[in-house]
Amino acid sequence: MRSETAPDDGASGLTPYQQGLRRRLLTAPVVPAPAPWRSVFGGPAAVGGLTGIGFGVDPATEHDLVMVVSSQGYGVFDAVTGERIARDRDPEDDGPDGTPDLSCPWIGPLAGQRVRVAGLHGGGLHGSGGGWCVDVEAPDWPHHRILLSSNGGSWHRTPHTEGWWHVLHSTWSTLRAAGFSPTGRTLAVATSSDLTLWTRDPA
Repeated sequence: MRSETAPDDGASGLTPYQQGLRRRLLTAPVVPAPAPWRSVFGGPAAVGGLTGIGFGVDPATEHDLVMVVSSQGYGVFDAVTGERIARDRDPEDDGPDGTPDLSCPWIGPLAGQRVRVAGLHGGGLHGSGGGWCVDVEAPDWPHHRILLSSNGGSWHRTPHTEGWWHVLHSTWSTLRAAGFSPTGRTLAVATSSDLTLWTRDPA
């Protein structure tokens, strides 16, 4: 994530330029992510009490994997098909809180390894990958808007849907993490109640 707008009570105290940027964000509707991106779940997938997520790659399929840590335990999703391929409702490990590298043990195809988790306890995901960038902005904080841009497009300058796309507006839950997998093939947005994924084919 490249930036996050500081909380404010409205447009008071902003310069005319800043007010214009704020209006641009407030009036941009949510739109589908552009090609080659596609929604994995068709919208948010419910994950109650989500606290963080991490990424890996399945050695068998070479698909990105998403590890989800929540109050309900651990889960692993295939980020291409959306299938949940592993579940542990009562893991022995307490999760990334308190570990120096914010990691926890994988379950499923990468069992025996550890995954770094971004979310409630800290950490972060990649803000760019494969020529794409993601920004998190909050002109109406505490709600967050997820902006996807390509080829150097900037929501400050480029028209909406012509270089940047407002792909998610989180108004119902607390944002936990947003960003790309290390491969750049998956974009994830995690909130305290759900997970949204987009995937694209390798370039």
